[in-house]
Amino acid sequence: MKCTAIVERCKDTGLYVGYVPGFAGAHSQGETLDELNRNLKEVIAMLLEDGDPHLDTEFVGIQEIVTP
Repeated sequence: MKCTAIVERCKDTGLYVGYVPGFAGAHSQGETLDELNRNLKEVIAMLLEDGDPHLDTEFVGIQEIVTP
């Protein structure tokens, strides 16, 4: 299975936080991007033990918004 994760960095903790859009429960955090990737893989594997997920959305892309 191939997923797209949204990754952000928390300014308060310095941790990377990631989630898979539309995949309930598929979220984690890590001190490094590699750790976050491992943690997300582990969470996704556990969620898949219950069967194929019903994804509510499909990742399309990102868009930059410029305001005046």
